[in-house]
Amino acid sequence: MNVVSWETGLAGFTAGLLIAVVTAPVGVSGAVFLLPVQLSVLHVPSPAVTPTNLLFNVVSGPGALARYRRNGQLTGSLARLLIAGTVPGVVLGAVIRVFAIPGPRVFRLVAAAVLFPLGLWLCARAARPGLPDRPPLSRRVVVGLSLVTGTVGGIYGIGGGSILGPVLAGRGTPMAQIAPAALAATFVTSIAGAATYGVLALTTSGDIAPHWALGVLCGAGGLIGGHLGARLQPYLPERALRLLLGTLATALAMLYLVQGVSSGHNSR
Repeated sequence: MNVVSWETGLAGFTAGLLIAVVTAPVGVSGAVFLLPVQLSVLHVPSPAVTPTNLLFNVVSGPGALARYRRNGQLTGSLARLLIAGTVPGVVLGAVIRVFAIPGPRVFRLVAAAVLFPLGLWLCARAARPGLPDRPPLSRRVVVGLSLVTGTVGGIYGIGGGSILGPVLAGRGTPMAQIAPAALAATFVTSIAGAATYGVLALTTSGDIAPHWALGVLCGAGGLIGGHLGARLQPYLPERALRLLLGTLATALAMLYLVQGVSSGHNSR
């Protein structure tokens, strides 16, 4: 297990807690926002940052899920459909991450290209509450979309909720259904992804295994923050939740775009 200083551990715990409080109400694990903190503040090397993020999801996930289950929101087939696609996707994504996309710059640019239009789309729809939603996605489309987002999550350790949430919300699925289903899929998928990275670390050189101590400390903060965020969700109106999700996705895309462009200039 990697040894971390108490300052780094405290920073990771605090970051995990604060991020999860904000993201859990909209079904995002928080790993997508923790990743730039790990790269820029905690200095976790790439590609170890991805399995460390997946470890954060595993540790933090039960906090929000326990609350959503207590609220009676972990029902229905949506979670099962998401898991059916994201689990095989995350295994594929882990393999791609280790052997094809080792650098963080490509990740940032790709993530920005995916999240920016999704975030703007959801914000625009939330700002116009009278606009009718599009017809709900079919079960087959949901599974296919989950496979794609699971692969993205396996590559970048973001769980997939930050991508699935805006799409499902934009098609009219209530946030009260999206949040617990997306977090349940993220939790199960992260277990599969972390295990895959662990196996790959046994046969591949480089920083592939997660930073266990830091991942657990960040996850412990997320465990508490996620429970608090899930408890807050029923008190927030649907429009506010959609706007929050869209804003988070757009802000993250802007951050990744700036970081990706900056790292490209610095490498010259």
